[in-house]
Amino acid sequence: MRQLLICALLTLAPAAAWSEDLARVLTVTGTGEVARAPDMAVIRVGVVAQDKSASTALSRTSEAMVRMQQRLAEQGIEARDIQTTQLSLTPVYENASGTRTRKIIAFEAMNAVLVRVRDLPSTGAVLGTLVEDGANRIDGISFTLQDSQESMDEARRRAVADARRKAEVLADAAGVELGALRDLREAGGGAPRPMMMERMAMDAAASVPIAEGEISLSATVTMVYELK
Repeated sequence: MRQLLICALLTLAPAAAWSEDLARVLTVTGTGEVARAPDMAVIRVGVVAQDKSASTALSRTSEAMVRMQQRLAEQGIEARDIQTTQLSLTPVYENASGTRTRKIIAFEAMNAVLVRVRDLPSTGAVLGTLVEDGANRIDGISFTLQDSQESMDEARRRAVADARRKAEVLADAAGVELGALRDLREAGGGAPRPMMMERMAMDAAASVPIAEGEISLSATVTMVYELK
């Protein structure tokens, strides 16, 4: 019995010290945000065509896409900035009720691409050209930064400063002093939140008015301080 009591005391002693150690820390979370003007636009467009012949429908979208890519090259868009995102060919069925079988009346083909415009002022002209050359589907435009590292680092610095400020306020209110920083962790994510434009109507024009606005980059950190 005496040996069991001694073992129990030896086990509880480190646990008590560990619990006391945990009680003497302060955990805070800080956030930092930076707003920047974008320097690149990402356009998502496509060509949709219907025909009774599947090959004809597909050919019409392919021909329009070739024209679009040629014009994009003329406007200085590099091949690396044009990426196919969707290619599909699906049957169109007759809308008839009361029948167990559906009749195919046509085929619909779609070819969609993503275009990065690094010369931001030319975004409107590029979009107008795409519509003129056959794009009849616009799935949206987003604005982002080509290199966001410097801005993200500034957001991280602001997040750390915010967490430190909170820790100092809480420690002062509690009548204790901050000790050494025990742990510092950054939450996941933090990539630029692109500014989106809604899908717009098909209206061919030499240049489409574009408002870039600003994008926001954010960082979140968790800091653990010892308390004196």
